Amino acid sequence: MELSPLQPHWSNQQSINSLLPQRRMQSNHCLHEQCVALCLSPVGPKLRLRSRRFPALASCTTMDCFQPWPREALESVSLRFLRDMDTVEDSVKDSISKFMAHVHISVNEVSRLYLSNERRYNYTTPKSFLEQIKLYQNLLLEKDKDLKAKMERLENGLEKLKSTSAQVDELKAKLAAQEVELKQKNEDADKLIQVVGVETEKVSRKKAVADEEERKVALITQEVEQKQKDCEEDLAKAEPALAAAQAALNTLNKTNLTELRSFGSPPSAVSNVTAAVMVLTAPGGKIPKDRSWKAARVAMARVDSFLDSLIKFNKENIHENCLRALQPYLQDPKFNPEFVATKSAAAAGLCSWVLNIARFHRVFCEVQPKRQALDRANAELAAAQDKLATVKAKITRLNENLGKLTARFEKATSDKLRCQQEAEATACTITLANRLVGGLASENVRWAEAVKDFRQQQSTLCGDVLLVTAFVSYLGYFTRKYRQDLLDGIWRPYLHQLKVAIPVTPRLEPLSLLADEAAVAAWRNQGLPADRTSSENAAILSCCQRWPLLVDPQLQGSKWIKSAHGERLRVIPAGHKGYLDTLEQALAAGDLVLMENLEESVDPVLGPLLGRETIKKGRYVKIGDKECALHPAFRLILHTKLANPHFQPELQAQCTLINFSVTHDGLEEQLLAAVVRLERPDLEELKSDLTKQQNGFKITLKTLEDNLLSRLSSASGNFLGDTALVENLETTKRTAAEIVDKVQEFKATEGRINEAREQYRPAACRAAMLYFTMTELHAVHPMYQFSLKAFHVVFQKAMERAAPAESLAGRVLSLTDSITFSVFQYTARGLFERDKLTFSAQLTFQILLMNKEIDPAELDFLLRYPAQPGVTSPVEFLSDHSWGGIKALSSMEEFRNLDRDIEGSAKRWKKFVESECPEKERFPQDWKNKSALQRLCILRALRPDRVPCAVRDFVEEKLGSKYVVGRSLDFATTFEESGPATPMFFILSPGVDPLKDVEKHGKKLGYTFNHRNLHNVSLGQGQEVVAEQALDLAAKEGHWVILQNIHLVAKWLSSLEKRLEQHSQGSHRDFRVFLSAEPAPCPESHIIPQGILENSIKVTSEAPTGMHANLHKALDNFSQDTLEMCSQEKEFRSILFALCYFHAVVAERRKFGPQGWNRPYPFSTGDLTISVNVLYNYLQASSKVPYDDLRYLVGEIMYGGHITDDWDRRLCKTYLEEFIKPEMLEGELCLAPGFPLPGNMDYNGYHQYIDDALPPESPYLYGLHPNAEIGFLTQRSERLLRTVLELQPRDSSTGQGAVGTQEEMVQALLEEMLEKLTDEFNMAELLAKVEERTPYAVVALQECERMNALTAEMRRSLAELELGLKGELTMTSDMETLQNSLFLGTVPESWVKRSYPSTASLGSWFADLLARISELEAWTRDFSLPSTLWLGGFFNPQSILTAIMQTTARKNKWPLDKMTLQCDVTKKSREDFASAPREGAYVHGLFMEGARWDAQAGTITEARLKELTPAMPVVFIKAIPDDKQDTRGLYPCPLYKTRQRGPTYVWTFNLKTKEKPSKWVLAGVALLLQI
Repeated sequence: MELSPLQPHWSNQQSINSLLPQRRMQSNHCLHEQCVALCLSPVGPKLRLRSRRFPALASCTTMDCFQPWPREALESVSLRFLRDMDTVEDSVKDSISKFMAHVHISVNEVSRLYLSNERRYNYTTPKSFLEQIKLYQNLLLEKDKDLKAKMERLENGLEKLKSTSAQVDELKAKLAAQEVELKQKNEDADKLIQVVGVETEKVSRKKAVADEEERKVALITQEVEQKQKDCEEDLAKAEPALAAAQAALNTLNKTNLTELRSFGSPPSAVSNVTAAVMVLTAPGGKIPKDRSWKAARVAMARVDSFLDSLIKFNKENIHENCLRALQPYLQDPKFNPEFVATKSAAAAGLCSWVLNIARFHRVFCEVQPKRQALDRANAELAAAQDKLATVKAKITRLNENLGKLTARFEKATSDKLRCQQEAEATACTITLANRLVGGLASENVRWAEAVKDFRQQQSTLCGDVLLVTAFVSYLGYFTRKYRQDLLDGIWRPYLHQLKVAIPVTPRLEPLSLLADEAAVAAWRNQGLPADRTSSENAAILSCCQRWPLLVDPQLQGSKWIKSAHGERLRVIPAGHKGYLDTLEQALAAGDLVLMENLEESVDPVLGPLLGRETIKKGRYVKIGDKECALHPAFRLILHTKLANPHFQPELQAQCTLINFSVTHDGLEEQLLAAVVRLERPDLEELKSDLTKQQNGFKITLKTLEDNLLSRLSSASGNFLGDTALVENLETTKRTAAEIVDKVQEFKATEGRINEAREQYRPAACRAAMLYFTMTELHAVHPMYQFSLKAFHVVFQKAMERAAPAESLAGRVLSLTDSITFSVFQYTARGLFERDKLTFSAQLTFQILLMNKEIDPAELDFLLRYPAQPGVTSPVEFLSDHSWGGIKALSSMEEFRNLDRDIEGSAKRWKKFVESECPEKERFPQDWKNKSALQRLCILRALRPDRVPCAVRDFVEEKLGSKYVVGRSLDFATTFEESGPATPMFFILSPGVDPLKDVEKHGKKLGYTFNHRNLHNVSLGQGQEVVAEQALDLAAKEGHWVILQNIHLVAKWLSSLEKRLEQHSQGSHRDFRVFLSAEPAPCPESHIIPQGILENSIKVTSEAPTGMHANLHKALDNFSQDTLEMCSQEKEFRSILFALCYFHAVVAERRKFGPQGWNRPYPFSTGDLTISVNVLYNYLQASSKVPYDDLRYLVGEIMYGGHITDDWDRRLCKTYLEEFIKPEMLEGELCLAPGFPLPGNMDYNGYHQYIDDALPPESPYLYGLHPNAEIGFLTQRSERLLRTVLELQPRDSSTGQGAVGTQEEMVQALLEEMLEKLTDEFNMAELLAKVEERTPYAVVALQECERMNALTAEMRRSLAELELGLKGELTMTSDMETLQNSLFLGTVPESWVKRSYPSTASLGSWFADLLARISELEAWTRDFSLPSTLWLGGFFNPQSILTAIMQTTARKNKWPLDKMTLQCDVTKKSREDFASAPREGAYVHGLFMEGARWDAQAGTITEARLKELTPAMPVVFIKAIPDDKQDTRGLYPCPLYKTRQRGPTYVWTFNLKTKEKPSKWVLAGVALLLQI
């Protein structure tokens, strides 16, 4: 069972100790069968720490450390895979396997060099090697297939061209036959067209007649239709009457007619109705004379017949007689159905019938003529239609004949056209064939050459792909130089050394095989930088099979990727909320994903995806506890903006690292474009257009040729008729010709453009150098992080601020100066004072090197100082080390005979060396004519302590004084550069509160706490939420946010970085963020995210260095108004200036270390301003100056409130006594030698006085001896030069020293120490020796006990470590700490706890320890007091001094608390004393710092230059009563154990002095027991 990944479980603090014991609870079978493999990486401290935390990992497991695969294993593995490859010849497989192994091993070696020189971690693992093999297999198959396809296409094209010429003659014969046939077809068609014409004429005439007849028929038809319409309308009028008559009949039936008939004598109305019926129905118009009721009854006798006769009555044909006879009835008013209905219903029905029949007949008679006319018209219409039909039938017969003729004509015409088209097609084909053959004449040659080249490439393909595979697999993370070194210096030579040579193209460039010119041109059009390294990176990105991981601090790579892929790209910021859900969707959809902003440690949940650990036949991958579908098209690109990440080997094995960091050439071109765009926008626009067009031409040509080859190779059958093919060819040829012409034109134009652009290159070259110099500063301190984006802003503003000039050369010089100083200012304000000189020196050296104004060999000597070892100085004023440097210099041509000149003119050189400021003096002899750098080299050997000052002068000489001025930029000026996306980051220093400037400036602009638009959050536990709320509100409303001490919330910093990034876009334009943090004490504990530092304006809030800068800074806290506010103006101004000088002195005195102050104190400007307020109040309240009160308040409260050491309090008090006293108003007070207190001046006058009158920086300004600065200046010099050396570009020739491993060195050292370490003191024997336990004997015994405790701990810990190194004991953290201390040469912490204070290295400390043991052994032989005591050899020196007083007190019976020690300095050395004094003791081993003891005069006197801690003669110490102590002419001199002073205080010795004791107080004079 494999536990993977293990780390996430450990992060939950699950005990591994319980893992193996729990397994015992399972069945025996399981225990026998189960196997647990824990796979852990040895890189970093995690394995060591967790093994210590979980001892079961070491005690319950069998550890097997997998070493790197040896060459034989690499060759064996690669050969095993190569055997299955058919594309590689068997003869070279062995050589390929050897080369693969060599590549892997050589990359390992160069990676170590890369780490040493560039501080970049690049790992290779067996997985990397296997991935190389896999990539080789796949890439070889792909390139072989691609090459064969290209060859096939070209060969097909060539074959088609070859067959084209042979077909042309056949086509010509075919065309002749087609022309004869076409002629006959034309004649046949002409004959037919005449016949068709005659027949067509006949048809036309007949058709005209038919048209006329048809017109007549149409008119008749129209007339008939009108008449028919009229008849129908009139008949429609008769219809109601007919219907009414019918309705009336419907009312009659047999019953009511019978009823009517039954009337005996009906009313007249009824009889009239029956009579009318009889008249109307009279047959033949014979009106019956008898129309009585009787006759009516007879007519109605048969009811049915009567009713039927009425129904069938011929209403259309009523006789005229009947109608006339009926009129009287109709005119009778009572002949009304309604009236008759009152008499009889049947009679009413008959009445209605009669009326309606009469009405119908009347209408019918009116319509009858019209109907007759209609019948006549219909007859006429029928005749006309018959005539028309006859004509149309004849036309139809004529049309049929014409149709047959037309069909014959059309067929003849189509045959003619077809024949004509065939002839034209044949002619066109001949033309196309001629065009094809002629057009492809040059291609024919070129393609033949290409095929030949492809065949040659195929023969070397296995070697070419092998080299390219190594390039893609291993070189992505290396810079350009290392890539070339590996390719040309290691890999290519090895290929030639193989017994069986691998065929490879000579001088093959991997880029040429990975991408063609068109692809590179397309990348550059999409925004890829134009330098070669970037093109190689893009090619690696496109060809690698592992997930690419871009190291892209300047975001150039991600910008190009986003531009190239557009909306098809899905961008996921790593670690953002919900990013795993987005990733899961992309996996399923097969998207291209760019995962941005990875940190060094990747979320373990991504492990299966990064390792491509798929499940379910590769269709799924596990993300966390989810099984996510994996689309085959899914592709992942990882990205980090960390400049120098340390990715673990397992991640580097899963990914292909690609170093997309900006290159010098690439950046220079970008900056040159920016300069020209500002100065000559017309040129730059034209240059940009030309570049894009040329890239477009390459892409177009490639596309056209590909299309041509594709058409030509895929053409089948008679391809000569493919017009598109020939047109494509001609387009290609025409475009190619145009491109050639345009390229020539562009080259001429580009030449003129480049010539004009090159005028501005010095500015771009300087700017690129400045950027890389600036970014290298992170090696000095991790706080110094700068982004390319911010640099571009500074660069742009610098160009805009550059002073105009009359000439182009003058303008370029102005631009260069402005850019240089702007970048210097931008960078320097974020540097600590101690690093500003480092930066300015590095800047100066790089500028001079770039301009070839200095010799690199001389600079190398200055920085490295390769002193010749083993030489002895022939002159007393130079040490052996200094003389070694002189000898090394003398071996250089420019310094030949320097050593002889120094020996020959020793006095002149001694005077020069011992001068206070030799860098200001003229060098002896002709050496004064040497260059500034050469004089620096000489000074480096003679006076290393003065090198920082000399370097400052060097910078001022080469670049100007503005590069060394210490005054800081105004806050308002810096604020103008900030913005919503650009926070201000204050790097804190003790005693300085930079946020007061923020509050002060905010008040001017209306941002205050009272207005609630200024938010101040002091971060600490639980304040993160408050800070986030403040940021969100401020971003929305445009407020200011101050986040103090962000270093206290380490876990929240990543969230802060993301929130600042989120608010950098879309926030209110007035939104500002001010951050503050303390710098980490060491790089390992640095926690501020790189993104925050890069995007911020960094400002160091640090007290300035040097008296000049400090005094200006102190005075800057006030103004002219301050000077004028007091009524006692003279006194106020004088004391204020003295207080400013006092503040500058006490602040800057810290640089002298313990000699300056025993302990460092955070004196701040607040102490000064409050002191001036107190001064103002006292002077306003009193006419006299209360000097004592002022000195007390300032010295004991304002500044004294910080002071915890009594000797430091004495120093502060002494300064005030010297600076603030009545003589200051009389013009007799000098604040420092050569610097009198100024008189009454205005504010600017005081600043000018400082510039004019203040002496050069020296310890005299602080009351110290020049020796005081030698020590710290020497250290500062070494640090300065070592740092500048580390910033220099490192070459790959740096060798590794032939030293052993750490374990071997520690093993040898501990064996040596155990051998030299003596046995412990036998305390029982010593106690038996002591006859009387005198105070001296007690001290000796106590010292032996302390020594036993120390040596016992040393012996125990060393023995334990020895067992640990042998593997017999588990290494603990204490053992590891001890091992590291021994390796680094420092005293282990466990020894320090039991030891005495010491500043020595381990070697010196151990030698000192052995000397102390020897002293104790000599003393404890008989316990008699030694002739002289080595006071520094005691663990507790106070004990022996107290013993002296106790012995004297007992002897003379004096009270111990009323006694003191008297110190008399003898003129003798230790060897001059043979026995101890009767009272007191002689002590030796004392040293004086800050002065020296004049043995002849018996007093303290000025120290000699460069004699830092002269030894004191033997001192006689005896005890006397307090009242006999004479303090006149004595300096109370403190005695310390080490030069660290402070807590190592021992005693106070009163030493004789002829000078005022205050002089030695200010000089920091003290006695030391160790140096």
